[in-house]
Amino acid sequence: MQSTLRSAITFQGFGLHSGKPARMTIHPADVDHGVLFTRTDVTECDAKVPAFWDLVQTSPLCTMLVNEAGVSVSTVEHIMAALAGCGVHNAYIEIDGPEVPILDGSSAPFVKGILQQGVTRQAAPLRAIEILTPVQVNTAAGWARLSPNATGEAGLQMSFHIDFADPAIGVQDKNLKLANGSFVRELCDSRTFCRVQDVDAMRAAGKALGGTYENAVVVDGDKVLSPGGLRRQDEAVRHKMLDAVGDLALAGAPILGTYTGHKAGHAITNMLLRAVFATPDAYRIVTCDETVSAALPGAGVDLREMPAVA
Repeated sequence: MQSTLRSAITFQGFGLHSGKPARMTIHPADVDHGVLFTRTDVTECDAKVPAFWDLVQTSPLCTMLVNEAGVSVSTVEHIMAALAGCGVHNAYIEIDGPEVPILDGSSAPFVKGILQQGVTRQAAPLRAIEILTPVQVNTAAGWARLSPNATGEAGLQMSFHIDFADPAIGVQDKNLKLANGSFVRELCDSRTFCRVQDVDAMRAAGKALGGTYENAVVVDGDKVLSPGGLRRQDEAVRHKMLDAVGDLALAGAPILGTYTGHKAGHAITNMLLRAVFATPDAYRIVTCDETVSAALPGAGVDLREMPAVA
């Protein structure tokens, strides 16, 4: 069955890249509504921005949605991951600025707020996207693939590989079945990260203006400069997986299959979705029965499973 929030919830903070304050309220929505952003500060044109893969504008540092009127909402990946990881399929999101607040750099504050408010099941069947044949995209930077689950199990599985020169990150690999609340337990508290030598370059380019050592993990060689250090030794690869969950949620329905990312990022994952939907025989839309529904990322989530940092 489809789900929505039990009641509205508001978050306030600064945008990571814009540095501008933002107030964002997530409202319950009717069945088959999907996720829709509305810019409350925009009055001269269409302010509605659907959370959908074909509205993504290429950006190396975040996921930005842009509607036909040119109205944008950026850094949507963390809230999209939280909604997917908590099993929220329908939501109406009002935001008074161009960027979702970064909060602590992870999805944990969003997840905590959603689970505290509660999720309500709706009397409508849930449809999902089942991957039937492998689809892969390759770039000079990395690659990503969606394929059927090798075990024949339902749900979303994920495998990710990263490789950074800085020893504080280095080479990391992780495999995860995103079922039974594993997103909440394993991924939601992992923060965005960057190298200290990239910070000045990003700010010179007008990015990361709201970044601090409190909302991102900043590394310098083998040192972690952010207070308190890492939340997990493999926090970096976990955050990459968190981002992928959020970017895949822009498919408009849960994905049943295996996502494999090799040094992939936002742009590559969006390229992958575009490749899948350009290949009609690579997928099919299915109605989720009880077995499939129980294997989705939002099934079985519990506030008591939130990591202690949240």
